[in-house]
Amino acid sequence: MSKKSENMLLFMWVVSLAATMGSLFFSEIRHYEPCELCWIQRIFMYPLVIILGIAYVQKNARIAVTTATFSIIGGAISLYHYGLQKVSFLSENAPACGRVSCTGEYINIFGFITIPFLALTAFILIAITSFMLLRALKEEK
Repeated sequence: MSKKSENMLLFMWVVSLAATMGSLFFSEIRHYEPCELCWIQRIFMYPLVIILGIAYVQKNARIAVTTATFSIIGGAISLYHYGLQKVSFLSENAPACGRVSCTGEYINIFGFITIPFLALTAFILIAITSFMLLRALKEEK
């Protein structure tokens, strides 16, 4: 495996770790209770920390198919969640989301950065890097 591929694995691991630590900071330190969509996004982000950590240690770039899958599904959920917060048509017709409203915004930096936006950014970074890693694998053969 090339050094470039190894660095891509490390980058994806750092992004997933930062996203995981960020979500834990919001829920455990700031005491923001996650809504149901936040929990689903966590289901797709948290395992990436372990999967990518192991892949980095083992120098296993073939994990990119798995990381791309997790990040595309998680990213789609994040995009929908962000839409519920920012698109009036979606938020007005949003179904009940449990104890905590999925349309609520605990943070709103610069008028567009919310928690689902941060998750979406992490998922996009991991997805793009996964596809770059798959391309690098193909070129190495």
